[in-house]
Amino acid sequence: MAKCKIKTNRSAAKRFKVTGSGKVMHFRAGKSHLLRKKSRKRKRRLKKAVVLSSACLDAVKRLIPYKF
Repeated sequence: MAKCKIKTNRSAAKRFKVTGSGKVMHFRAGKSHLLRKKSRKRKRRLKKAVVLSSACLDAVKRLIPYKF
């Protein structure tokens, strides 16, 4: 008998992208409001996607199992 399929967490699927080499990319929080007090440099850095830390990787792999 076939294994049961695992449901993908849809909110996680929209927030995380897996690169060709298997790294998980995400966007940083803090770019939606209260932007007046943040410096240009800080806002510019918040724009870019960054590699997810290895501490969170196992949790994300459980949420989006079919992206790997």
